[in-house]
Parts: sequence; C-alpha cells; structure tokens
Amino acid sequence: VQLQASGGGLVQPGGSLRLSCAASGNIYRFNVMGWYRQAPGAQRELVAHITGGGSTVVADSVKGRFTISRDSAKNTVFLQMNSLKPEDTAAYYCAADKSLISSSVGNANAYDYWGQGTQVTVSS
Repeated sequence: VQLQASGGGLVQPGGSLRLSCAASGNIYRFNVMGWYRQAPGAQRELVAHITGGGSTVVADSVKGRFTISRDSAKNTVFLQMNSLKPEDTAAYYCAADKSLISSSVGNANAYDYWGQGTQVTVSS
C-alpha cells in the first residue's frame, strides 16, 4: 500500500489550499483515512478523518475552515483548507488503516500506512 500526498505550498493568511492523498488501490480497503499535521517541535496531531462509511470528523482547531472528502473513483482523499492561518503551518501527512478501532483514531501510532509529508506554510 502506498499513499502519495501532494498539494502543499506557500500561501498567505486567509488563503486556501487543497491537499490530495492518492492511494495505490481501492480506498474502501481502509476503514479510516486521516490527515495529520506536525509543526516543528510539536507532536503529530490529527486534523481530520473519514471512515469507510463516509463519516467525517475535523479537529476543533480547524472546524469551519477545513473539510475532508474523498473521490473513490480516483482512490483519493482530499483536505480542503480555507481561511488559512500562520498557526496552520506544518508538514501534513495522510494516514490510513484497515482495521482501526474508533478509540484509536487519534493515535498516530495506531495507523499502519503513511504517506510522505507535504509542507504547508502560511505566511505573508
């Protein structure tokens, strides 16, 4: 299984970016796919996740600004990021697992599959 993350870049505060996570094969193999981020010196934190059934959850810190979605035909999960703030600056990673229990969704160590990071920098 390979996850390929893309879409990061440099954007001004208030701007938007859309991150993509393309999986090698059918994304319905995974019962959870998520986006994590990690700023320098900080722990990796869960930003948003989507279940196999299509339920989505986003962290309180990005609620109303970020949206997670998927395109099953393209085996891709997206993270739409609007109204970006400097504190959103981080490396963003997609993660997936085939059998994650709900209580472990926020535990980065519980995911079996990770994409490489894509850097998001929000700065004027």
